Amino acid sequence: MDKRKLLKTEVAISFVKDTFAQQLRNNLGLIPISSPLVVLDGTGINDDLNGIERPVAFPIKALQERKAVVVHSLAKWKRLRLKELELEVGEGILTDMRALRPDEDYTPIHSIYVDQWDWEKTISAEQRTFSFLQDTVLKIYDALRFTEKQVERQYPDIKSVLPEEITFISSEELLQKYPTFTPKERENAIAKEHGAVFIYGIGGILSNGEAHDGRAADYDDWSTENGSGTNGLNGDILVWNPILNTAFELSSMGVRVDKTALERQLKIRNNAERAALSFHKMLLNDELPEAIGGGIGQSRVCMFMLKKAHIGEVQVSIWDEQEKQSLLDKGILLL
Repeated sequence: MDKRKLLKTEVAISFVKDTFAQQLRNNLGLIPISSPLVVLDGTGINDDLNGIERPVAFPIKALQERKAVVVHSLAKWKRLRLKELELEVGEGILTDMRALRPDEDYTPIHSIYVDQWDWEKTISAEQRTFSFLQDTVLKIYDALRFTEKQVERQYPDIKSVLPEEITFISSEELLQKYPTFTPKERENAIAKEHGAVFIYGIGGILSNGEAHDGRAADYDDWSTENGSGTNGLNGDILVWNPILNTAFELSSMGVRVDKTALERQLKIRNNAERAALSFHKMLLNDELPEAIGGGIGQSRVCMFMLKKAHIGEVQVSIWDEQEKQSLLDKGILLL
């Protein structure tokens, strides 16, 4: 094993992370803050993802055996933090999120360890619009393109591939464009065609009776009419990955639910009982600020920027020994 190659990769990873995080803070006006690895169970704060994933849980002796759970993400915690820090409209936060998702399937782009830049920003009720969402996406995409250019300057063998502009398309429009394709096939087709795309309105049921992808009911607003004849003020940033020859998700984000959207989405998902949880009570009682936010995969961004073929090349996780040896035989060194 070439240990020097591993060290060079570690240096490059730090370069990518530092460059992108600084540019993201500049573009969105974010303040870096600390964040938790665990939260107490039963508060409704943890991200439920698709509602079926099991969190890592354990009792805390000093709290009379109350159960804590390792976060899946900080989607709801960040909104509470906006309130606690009394951030004004236009002010936001950025944190390094670390999570464990033991039910995640192993693939070249998935492991049980998740690292994200999690960000959240206070907005006004009037800014809960598609145009504001679009403007925010453009600022994030600018940070991605800036980082890619800096990587190319630092490492001339790594060439920039992102297009100048990112394409916007709703999940319903994407379905109409490729009616016989699965959601992943539609993502591959549109990402390959344009190089970078923001698919919006993810979570609600489409005209074929299915959702493009799952979304929890209590953070992103995927049900509000967005002015384009479709629903949803959220979405995913995907790029075309030339190493893996596939669409590659870098970020999931959106305008967060207000009281009306939360009530509607809990009803749609038959999750009305969650209205009794502390986070949901606060939101329904108008005690939380309006917000926009999202997560941007750190390992995903590093994979893309450094043209790596496996997520284990840019993060330390747990891998099957046979898989590690098989990859090593192909010249792929896992951290």
